[in-house]
Amino acid sequence: MAEFDYDMFVIGIGSGGVRAARFAANFGAKVAAAEDRYMGGTCVNVGCIPKKLFVYASHFPHDFEDAAAYGWTVGEASFDWPTLRDNKDKEIGRLNGIYENMLGNAGVEVFKARATVVDPHTVDVGGKQVTAKYILIATGGWPSVPDIPGKEHAITSNEFFHIEKWPERAIVVGGGYIAVELTGVFHGLGTNVTQLYRGPHFLRGFDDDVRHHLADEMRKQKVDLRFNANIARIEKDGDELVADLEDGTQMRTDVILYATGRSPNSANIGLEAAGVELGKGGAVLVDEGFKTSVPSIYAIGDVIDRVQLTPVALEEGMVVANALFNEKAGAVDYTNIPTAVFSQPSIGTVGLTEAQARDKYGKVDIYMSDFKALKHTLTGRDERTLMKMIIHPETDAVLGVHMVGPEAGEIVQGIGIALKAGATKATFDATIGIHPTSAEEFVTMREKVPDEDRRAAE
Repeated sequence: MAEFDYDMFVIGIGSGGVRAARFAANFGAKVAAAEDRYMGGTCVNVGCIPKKLFVYASHFPHDFEDAAAYGWTVGEASFDWPTLRDNKDKEIGRLNGIYENMLGNAGVEVFKARATVVDPHTVDVGGKQVTAKYILIATGGWPSVPDIPGKEHAITSNEFFHIEKWPERAIVVGGGYIAVELTGVFHGLGTNVTQLYRGPHFLRGFDDDVRHHLADEMRKQKVDLRFNANIARIEKDGDELVADLEDGTQMRTDVILYATGRSPNSANIGLEAAGVELGKGGAVLVDEGFKTSVPSIYAIGDVIDRVQLTPVALEEGMVVANALFNEKAGAVDYTNIPTAVFSQPSIGTVGLTEAQARDKYGKVDIYMSDFKALKHTLTGRDERTLMKMIIHPETDAVLGVHMVGPEAGEIVQGIGIALKAGATKATFDATIGIHPTSAEEFVTMREKVPDEDRRAAE
């Protein structure tokens, strides 16, 4: 008789949990997984996928305007929110089914119930206790809202995708990539939107040229960006929300959305009682193999609060499955992870920012280009693309690449491969460009930005 009911029990059927469960089962393990909310986790349901669909939708007003310069006559356009929302729901429902089928086809037993840890080898799932040799925590993160009076009147990204009536006015609070992206969606779909951020400039952690360039481009589009601004309290006045700002001013709006960070979803699932050590903000502490302080319990994804990206959670899940059931110990390399922000215009970035590179290496060489894309030579749209490369002056290694402009994520994904392979500036210089594209600018930049100019700008 087997010592445990399962070889591994996964709590949370998001991207990382699914990857770990599927491959563990493929390696011959007996696996179960539980989810009490929605199959596919944040990314599929209230994150990457619906967000990108909404970003696509929000680009159409510009596309309709630009079409005239190319000889197209477009009739009067109107936007119907329920159509977009309901079509998105159909696609998400399809993906939910795919995730469940992937697990079933791999032989993973799926529990649609809440699971909590009872002890190092026992899980309570829907009131039934089962045992497992290993328990994997993949419960993701959850939006956090500051504890201010009236916070119950605000929404988060979770509710954003299911708004009943599309608002004429909105306030987005936050300065991270989610706040920037949802501000762009609101604006593109016709909402009069204001983005508030308590700090001096948004997108902290991104390259400074990228941050300032994007802010300039958003303001050109008449997006109301306000830095060093924050809400002190929210009140409801009929159908309106009243936001009292910390500077004493007041704003009236239809929706207030907080995108002020996500916290590890580790509370009330029995971790502390089982002896699992938690860190700042409830992050589950793990070693490089994702083992917690309890040897039989592992954790991956947003709940460990390392790099909150779906592809990273997938890689972490693969490491766990390989180590436990495929005799392949490994670790995730968190360096040079390509990242996109689906702002408008979008951001693509990989490697170090200029500030990080200077802190680490001292002197660096900077190559930068700021130009109007070919498309807009006819449309006349005042949108500019920024491209930037950061080079180690002694080794010629490419330390960082950053872009703000159309399809930045698509372009930087390929450049991420080059950086992973150890590309130098000479490698880029020796590569023939694809003409005419914006991407070719990365292989034609020859003039360094004088270092004294960079210092003067700091």
